[in-house]
Amino acid sequence: MNAVAIRHLAFEDLGSLAGVLSERGIAHEYRDAGVDDLATLDPLAPDLLVVLGGPIGANDETDYPFLRDELDLLRARLAADLPTLGICLGAQLMARALGARVFPGPAKEIGWAPLTLTEAGQQSSLSHLGEEHTSMLHWHGDTFELPEGARLLASTPLCAHQAFTWGRHALAFQCHPEGSQPALERWLIGHAGEISAAGLSVTQLRTDNLRFAPVLQQQARQAFSAWLDSVGLRTHRAA
Repeated sequence: MNAVAIRHLAFEDLGSLAGVLSERGIAHEYRDAGVDDLATLDPLAPDLLVVLGGPIGANDETDYPFLRDELDLLRARLAADLPTLGICLGAQLMARALGARVFPGPAKEIGWAPLTLTEAGQQSSLSHLGEEHTSMLHWHGDTFELPEGARLLASTPLCAHQAFTWGRHALAFQCHPEGSQPALERWLIGHAGEISAAGLSVTQLRTDNLRFAPVLQQQARQAFSAWLDSVGLRTHRAA
């Protein structure tokens, strides 16, 4: 089994999901948007496609033409109902690929806040990520409409659509369940301009990362494992 992850920033990678994939014998590789030619990627070939986060907007294809290739990949992938995971920008692109509108949210949501799960979320792999178990990392300014046919799984006060599932094999997170220590220190460096523009404290974010990330990493591993089981990407067992 194999997974392909489309990456927009070197430090916004698979995070804790990478370890879960390795434990299952699922090899993973990155394709870097803007560097690798995404148009050459067969959308139906990987057992799992992951589209990761980044600081650009899902509607910015005029400035970043590779977004058109990502949308084409997602449309084909979703139409075939193959295991697909979107995180942050990846979730927004999934929403667009499904015909929903992506637009600026009421305010930037950067930092830690718990998810409120819907009834569907409580019955899903996200049950491991509910507010009774962990806080959640958020880092976005845009949001999206819920695509037609999607099931809403989670919300926060600032963002009504934090996670959704579509079909049998697609899952999207506006938030960042993959975030893990000590890798989040790279986020504080790479997003220094955005942190400053939002009037946030690097020191406070670092303190919160140290407090909440270890628990999130543990809970996210359980959530990712449960979701991979649900889409048929089960633990590899040697013959």
